[in-house]
Amino acid sequence: MTAVPVTVLLTGAAGQLGRALLASCPQGVELIATSRAGGEGLLPLDLADAQACRRVVLEHRPDWVLNAGAYTAVDRAESEPELAKAVNGGAPRALAEALRETGGSLLQVSTDFVFDGRQGSPYLPKQKRRPLGVYGASKAAGEEAVEQVLGAVGQGVILRTSWVMGPVGRNFARTMLRLHRERGAGGPAIGVVADQVGCPTSTLTLATTCWRLIGRWDAMISAAGAGPLPMVLHWSDAGAASWYDVAVAVGELGVELGLLEQAASVNPILTADYPLPAPRPSYSLLECSGTRQLLDLQPKHWRVALRQMLETAPSVGP
Repeated sequence: MTAVPVTVLLTGAAGQLGRALLASCPQGVELIATSRAGGEGLLPLDLADAQACRRVVLEHRPDWVLNAGAYTAVDRAESEPELAKAVNGGAPRALAEALRETGGSLLQVSTDFVFDGRQGSPYLPKQKRRPLGVYGASKAAGEEAVEQVLGAVGQGVILRTSWVMGPVGRNFARTMLRLHRERGAGGPAIGVVADQVGCPTSTLTLATTCWRLIGRWDAMISAAGAGPLPMVLHWSDAGAASWYDVAVAVGELGVELGLLEQAASVNPILTADYPLPAPRPSYSLLECSGTRQLLDLQPKHWRVALRQMLETAPSVGP
């Protein structure tokens, strides 16, 4: 990754993105991996505890904190707003404040849910945040904290992404794979929302992007000269899809890859037909061309990335 060893403190290492980051950690990185419960090879770190976040940075003094941990239960956040705010807003602030003291940098992973989805065209990194629900508001608060604390000193970068799905953990693709297996032999059709549009993002491609950003950041600063680098970047896989499109693709790819004997029927439904506690943006595509150019990364179409992800996820879990 680099001739000079880099120390990276990773949060959320037990989550789906965290596990992809662990698996793809480049040479030259001294990784300090943390998760809420700790575990084998992981330090315990509760992101709801701002003082614990501050202590771990002051103790280890990493070159980077890669904040991949988050409160991601979108619907439950509506009934747990304080916990969502503490994890998604308070932790980034505490990490940023400690890093400002130590001189390290923060890569804050964020979400398309900071937008309301009403404009009908891809969102640019500089556009105003307009979250709809508690989860989106808590992630927006985290972004604002990073900007307030580290923006003037150039020690923070926010990487927004969308519809994250990986070979492990709880996510839409794995849920659909399970439902296809359960209902594929003449079972009831799967009803999936077709009027929300965005882009799936594989944890495998997202992890590559995170490591590329950290590995090239100093060189990009030097190349930029007096001009500042953008503080907010967007990354997703390429293309556009509805949740219905993804559900159909999971069934088709599952059969092709031998993960399913038969795909289930999938019926398109409206958001109004499937009410949930938290509102969702109806259109949340992110404009990613600037990030691709900055990091010299070629995008993969979401279906290609989904296939590669499913190839590494033979077991079907909840």
